[in-house]
This record gives sequence, C-alpha cells and structure tokens, in this order.
Amino acid sequence: MSFLLFLAGCATGPRFDAGGVDADLTPVAAVRDAGVPAGTRVLWGGVIVHARNLADVTEFEVLGYPLDRGQGPATTRMPQGRFLAHVPGYLETVDFEPGRRLTVTGRIEGTVSGKVGESPYLYPLVAVEEFHLWPRELVAPAPAGPCFNIGIGVIFRN
Repeated sequence: MSFLLFLAGCATGPRFDAGGVDADLTPVAAVRDAGVPAGTRVLWGGVIVHARNLADVTEFEVLGYPLDRGQGPATTRMPQGRFLAHVPGYLETVDFEPGRRLTVTGRIEGTVSGKVGESPYLYPLVAVEEFHLWPRELVAPAPAGPCFNIGIGVIFRN
C-alpha cells in the first residue's frame, strides 16, 4: 500500500487525452495555415501573459511552448506563438498570474485580432475543455559562499 502512495506522490500532473490532436499544430501554424478548420482539437501549453474575466468566460492570453513528456510547457525551448484560451465561467484571475504555466485541451473556434504592445497580432482562439495550472516553480536562493560538490550518479532530463 505504501508503494502505491509513493507512486501517487511522483505524479507530475494530469494526463490529457491526446486522441484526435495534431501534435504538429502550433499556435503560429494555426494562424498561418488558413486551412485549419474550426473545431480542430488541440493540446497546447505555455506561460500566462494575461488573464481577464469576460461575461461568460475567463480569457487567458498564453505564450505557447512545446510540451514535455508530462504535458507541461517546456519553457526552455523556443516559443510557438501566442493563443487565447477561453475557460467557461468565472475563475479568480489572481490565481492565474502572469508567468504561471498552463496546459489546455480544447477546440479552435477561429482567430481574434489583437495587439502585442503596439504590434497587431492574430490569435488562435481555443474553447477550453480541460486545463491544468502548474505549480509555481520554486527558485532556490543562490548560496552566500563558495559551493563545492562531489558525487557520482546519473541525471535524467526531459
């Protein structure tokens, strides 16, 4: 029994159903390729740029990144463009502050014109079915003095 609790503690996040998702479709490609039909199912993630509540949905502007094996945004890789994500209902935007990582699954509803700074920008709009707000990344403080490590081991990275 304790082994099962250990395994549950190792879970890094949700596993979204990737069935019917075009893994090669990025936010930039969804806008560039005018042939992407409304209703296309996507699994995208990124970093929240802005969140706001509208009449019936909470809207997130997200800077998209490729997903890692755990379906979390891999922010060390190149961004893939911005997208808007509409989550039905009201969410407290304070909990979804800029810089937090977010993964969504949903369907493309079309595009929305907007601006990034003063530059015009065309966003793909995703009607969100499921989402996961990733925990804040903790940054360890820099050591105050010299640091010296000795060790033998193996490191696995995504």
